[in-house]
Amino acid sequence: MSQTWLLDPCLSVDAESAERARAHQQQLTKPPGSLGALEEVAIRLAGLQRNPQPALRQVWISVFAADHGVAAEGVSAYPQVVTGEMIRNFASGGAAISVLARALGATLEVVNLGTVNDPGELPGVRRAVIAPQTHNFCEQPAMSPAQLDAALRSGADSVASAQAADAQLFIGGEMGIANTTSAAALACALLGESPVLLAGAGTGLDVAGIEHKVAVIARALGRYGAHADALTWLARLGGFEIAALTGAYVAAAQRGVAVLVDGFISTVAALAAVRIQPDCRAWMFFAHRSRERGHERVLAALDATPLLDLGLRLGEASGAATAVPLMRLACVLHAQMATFAQAGVSNA
Repeated sequence: MSQTWLLDPCLSVDAESAERARAHQQQLTKPPGSLGALEEVAIRLAGLQRNPQPALRQVWISVFAADHGVAAEGVSAYPQVVTGEMIRNFASGGAAISVLARALGATLEVVNLGTVNDPGELPGVRRAVIAPQTHNFCEQPAMSPAQLDAALRSGADSVASAQAADAQLFIGGEMGIANTTSAAALACALLGESPVLLAGAGTGLDVAGIEHKVAVIARALGRYGAHADALTWLARLGGFEIAALTGAYVAAAQRGVAVLVDGFISTVAALAAVRIQPDCRAWMFFAHRSRERGHERVLAALDATPLLDLGLRLGEASGAATAVPLMRLACVLHAQMATFAQAGVSNA
């Protein structure tokens, strides 16, 4: 299998539309820059949408679910069966992201990439099962080349569906017991950092549980050595859902769909995507700063300033969905505020 498509060029940002939006912001009835990040959101969206009057009417959310072999090391406070059970919860509308998607009028797609207790066919769930789980990366690479390829392409398939639905924003979420261990290990490998700095509580581990998690990640990192590219590390340490997010972020930039990145796990996938295809970074917004240890370091590596800091650490795209109203308000303010000339207000 080949991932050469990941190196295909990303669409360029339309600098003219962004500059026209910036000039329009200067004419609105407010001191320049007084709406802070809301102004920058509108300006950036203008460049990405090639329209000086951007909008976020259509939002697409894909939640990728998968199980991890490293769960056998006892790194999670919850059993693996929870992944399949949560897929059912997503499908029945009871999960946080299900509620948020309804409130936003967003399309919610759930993608089953493989769980140890397969919930079977469910409404609103796309079956793209690769295997019941990844391998335990303490013993062998998490994914074979073929499995990595399938996961990456599944993310790209979701973006293709989002684009076909005229989505103006793509949000990727994840669900998978032990996936904070996988994400922390991948972040350590990509950044050359110690798991002491990047491994956190995940689903609610106590101090002893975090120490054990750190030891598991350190053992895995020691097994593989220090030098490898991002795709190799993704195959060694990643999860199907993390790889799917990585593929989705690259594909979104190639197709011209803006991305809103969720929390720690999604941000690690974004880091992998940028390491593989640096030009995709221009298409990313970052929703929130998670409570998960290590998120701040990964955000810094991406030079990312998130929109929110609410102490969230749920995952499943919930933080990103919570930030959508802010981005929509940024567009509404940009479009509907009066200019100084329209309002008859002096512009000193």
